[in-house]
Amino acid sequence: MGLEEANCSEENGDKKEKLPQIGTITLHCFSDLSRTLPTTFVYLLKECYIHGTFKATAKFRILQQQVVKALDNAPPAGPSNYIVQCLYVLPIFGPAYAEGFSHLLLSSLRRFCRLHSSRDSSADSSEAKILAAHLFLDVLAGLVIQEERILMKLLEDFDIKLKDIGRAICGSVVHADCSRIAKERVENYIFQLIESQSYINAVHLLERFSLRICSQSLLDSMIKDSQFKAAEKWATFMGKQMVCYLIQWYIDKKMLKDAYTMIKENCLKQEFPDAYYQYKEISMKKLAEKGCWDVAEFKTNNDQQLLLYLVYLALEAGYSEKVADLCARYSLEGFSRDPVPEASPPPTRYLHLSDLNLEDVIWVENVERLIDATCQIEGNKVVGIDCEWRPNYVKGREQNKVSILQIASERKVFIIDLIKLSKDDPNSLNSCIRRILCSHRILKLGYNLQCDLHQLSYSYEELECFQHYDMLLDVQKMFKESRGGLSGLTKKILGAGLNKTRRNSNWEQRPLHPNQLEYAALDAAVLIPIFHHVCSQPNTTSAKTGRPKFEWKSHIVSHLSNTKSFPRSQS
Repeated sequence: MGLEEANCSEENGDKKEKLPQIGTITLHCFSDLSRTLPTTFVYLLKECYIHGTFKATAKFRILQQQVVKALDNAPPAGPSNYIVQCLYVLPIFGPAYAEGFSHLLLSSLRRFCRLHSSRDSSADSSEAKILAAHLFLDVLAGLVIQEERILMKLLEDFDIKLKDIGRAICGSVVHADCSRIAKERVENYIFQLIESQSYINAVHLLERFSLRICSQSLLDSMIKDSQFKAAEKWATFMGKQMVCYLIQWYIDKKMLKDAYTMIKENCLKQEFPDAYYQYKEISMKKLAEKGCWDVAEFKTNNDQQLLLYLVYLALEAGYSEKVADLCARYSLEGFSRDPVPEASPPPTRYLHLSDLNLEDVIWVENVERLIDATCQIEGNKVVGIDCEWRPNYVKGREQNKVSILQIASERKVFIIDLIKLSKDDPNSLNSCIRRILCSHRILKLGYNLQCDLHQLSYSYEELECFQHYDMLLDVQKMFKESRGGLSGLTKKILGAGLNKTRRNSNWEQRPLHPNQLEYAALDAAVLIPIFHHVCSQPNTTSAKTGRPKFEWKSHIVSHLSNTKSFPRSQS
């Protein structure tokens, strides 16, 4: 056998598979497997693996490619037969290699068969199937050691049926008792798997050989041992009665998500309407609490009961425009618009603009207002910044552009219509925003700023103003505990949280609803009193210098032209 260094770009049909250049592996040129014993072949593979310096995954892929090539020159008995012979001898190399190399050989054979699907290999497959059935029986008898997982793959890859096991037992003389003996052997093995609590493999064999030797007792054992995946697989195989039994057990144990999944997969909504709707309503409530109203509406699937519940959630949240929108769109006439029933818990106290003593919220949609807003903002030492965009719930679809940019001073909040201004006069927008973001005289506060800046620069990559900034402070980084987000932080410091029901609303609609404007304004405005709260706390003292140190100053960042982001030095 000759030796060669592995090339990291191996030919695979008409494609080349690129492997990372992270090491080397010495390969044997298996030019003629008809002259190579399975034991020798496996030994050489083992040596190649041991002495290779690639990482394990790369070595596996390289060796897999070589095995696929080698199977083109398999002995006359055929590649499938040759692989089964290799599986027979693999255990002699010890448990450290047996399972991994069994996976390697079986996966290589599958790949070889896909690449040569047009080749006539019926004779090879027929003989290999019987030989694989012999291997299965020898493992059951303890004559050959193979892991359960390899045994399951062997049965699947060679599509072994009870009749094949019967032929392996009886040889060429097939008689009436062959099927009975084969069934008994398999059943005994299944009982061993159940005893060892290897339920998933037991169910796999019961399904493969269409055996119904157990019923509710097996299901109870799986449930008792918390083997729920195996229990679901077994119940589905046994039929509706067992599925309903498992669903009811889930319901009794308050495992509503599992019950709902089984109900949906087996079309049993009519049999378990209460559990179905209870789980759907819990899911919709969680979405509503996160402000994902469009997702919650989509999940109703036009179900009248769920739509009414969604309207109730909107009423409870004080989201009046959503109530009106849902009632109009789905013709929910006569739905009560009264306050939430007395049985409901008292509504949560939320922060309002009036609590912050703000003078005005100014909508900025033209250049004149933008220039005026910029001049007013430049007269402040500290401002709060936030932005909003319409969420995208379709996987793979391009993210929507940032719709508005909110900049708050002590007394006013300016809400800038980025979509309109970027179309009408991008140069003026670029100039004004740059004057604010790059000013070293204005401290700009934000919450989770990196996300907002990334979204702004992505949305308006043609504008330089969002690429550079100076004196930015992420309020989130000033607090060790950030649970609850900005709303949680606001509640902790100002005594009331933010109503997040409108977070994921349609920010591209014009005009924005007054409640949307209040939500947007608050997200920027609350940053200033939070910052003042931090500054009002007693200063800690540096052990080295004895001088007061201001922890928040170390979090100020800048990113100016031809520079990288860097923390601003303390002063």
